[in-house]
Amino acid sequence: MRWKGLVLAVLGAAALAVIAIWFSFRGGIGTTFGTTAPTTIVATGPSTSAGGSTTGTATTTTGETTTGDTTTIPRSLPVRLGHRLLVATADDALKQADPAAAASLMKVSHDAGFDGVMVSSMWQRGAKAPSTDERLALGNVVKAAEAEGMRVFVFVWHGLSGNTPRTVAARRQFADYSAALAREFPQIRDIVVGNEPNLNTFWLPQFGPGGRDAAATGYLDLLARTYDALKAVSRQIKVIGGALAPRGSDRPGLKRDTHSPTRFIEDLAAAYKKSGRSKPIMDAFSMHPYMRTSELPPTDTHSASTTITIADYPKLAALLTHAFAGTRQRGAGLPIYYTEFGVQTRIPADHRHAYTDLNSPSAADAVTPETQVRYYREALELAACQPTVKGFFVFHTFDEVDLAGWQSGLYYADRKPKASLPGFRLAAALARAARLTRCTGSTVFAKND
Repeated sequence: MRWKGLVLAVLGAAALAVIAIWFSFRGGIGTTFGTTAPTTIVATGPSTSAGGSTTGTATTTTGETTTGDTTTIPRSLPVRLGHRLLVATADDALKQADPAAAASLMKVSHDAGFDGVMVSSMWQRGAKAPSTDERLALGNVVKAAEAEGMRVFVFVWHGLSGNTPRTVAARRQFADYSAALAREFPQIRDIVVGNEPNLNTFWLPQFGPGGRDAAATGYLDLLARTYDALKAVSRQIKVIGGALAPRGSDRPGLKRDTHSPTRFIEDLAAAYKKSGRSKPIMDAFSMHPYMRTSELPPTDTHSASTTITIADYPKLAALLTHAFAGTRQRGAGLPIYYTEFGVQTRIPADHRHAYTDLNSPSAADAVTPETQVRYYREALELAACQPTVKGFFVFHTFDEVDLAGWQSGLYYADRKPKASLPGFRLAAALARAARLTRCTGSTVFAKND
C-alpha cells in the first residue's frame, strides 16, 4: 500500500484456459497460448489499440525485445476486443467532513475519467463500529459518488503493524466494525479486507518459530471472520481479499520480514485447507501491482521471480487456480481487482509551492507526465486483455502534498491538472466502452527482474 501520508503518520477465461496457463507456467516459460503454429515472437496481450497503434512488447526466442511498430503479431493468434473495465481512483482526499468539498473533489475525479472510488476506513483496537466523524466522512463520499454515478469501494484496515489484530478477540472486533460499516451504508457493496498483509509494515508477525508462516494464517482468520460478518449483513456484499504488495523476500530473520505475493497466496490456501472451513473466504482478489520504480513500464514481467505485477497475470491466475483447487473457495476464474497502481511524476517548479518536504529523496524515480500517461494506458490495455480482471485503480486523483508521499495523481497538489490528464481520460473512456485495445491471447515470456 502506498498510502504514505497515513504511513508516515502512523482470471472470464474458461477453466481449461487457466489450467493451460498453469501447466505452461510450471513446464516452462516462453509459451504463447492460442497459437496454431510455433512462433519466434511471444507477445503480450494487447496488440493493436482502438486508435490503430501497435502497443505492448515482445520477446524473441533469442531474448531480444522489440516494441512499437517492430512488433509482429502472428496471424494465427485469435484476436478479440479487450473487455470492459471499471476505472477507479483510490484516494482518501475525497473523504471530507464538508459535503461540498467532498462533492467538488468527487466531480473532479469523475471528470478525470474515473467511474469508481475507493477510500479507507481504519479499525482502531476496541472499536466495533465506525466513529461519528468516520460515518460523516464516509457518508459524504457515498452521497458525492451517487451524484456522479460512481461506484464506491472501501478497504477496511487496521493501520500499521503495531495495530495488527493478533488475537481472536481483536479479529472479531474488526469483523464487527466492517459489518457495522456495511449496515450503515447499504450503498457500499464492495469491501476490501486489510492492506498488504504480506509486508511487515502492515502485519506482524510475518513468520513464526522455525520460519513458519504466521501472516497468512492470521490474515486467513481475519478474512474468514469478516467474510461471515459481512455476508450476515447482505449476501450481495462483495468481499475482496488479498490486497497484496507485489514483492517480498520470503526470508525470515531479515531486517524487514516480508512474504512475496506468490508465497503468501500459497500459504493462505494451505491455512484455509488446514482450517477445515467449508465456506469461501472471498468473492474476489485484490493486488497492488506496482512496478519496482515508476521508471519501469507495466509491460515488464517477472517470470523468474515471485514478484507479481500487471503483466504477470498468467502467474497470478495460475497460482489462484492451483492453490485453491479442490476447496470451497473459488480459485479458477476468481475476479481480480488491481486496487492500487501508480506512476509518480516530477514536480515542475511552478507547482512546488503546493508541496512540503521538498528535499525528500522518495520520488527520485519520478517520470514526466507523458511517460505517466503512456504507462497508465499500457496498464489499462494489459488489464483489459486479462479475462478475470474487473477493475483498475489509480493511486490518487491528486498528488499527496508531502513529497515523501506519493505523487502519482493526475492533478498536482495545487489541484492543477497534469499534462497526462487528457490522455488518461480518453484511455479510461475507451476501457469502460471495451474499445481500448485488441487482445491476442494469454502469454508468458521470460524476462528477469
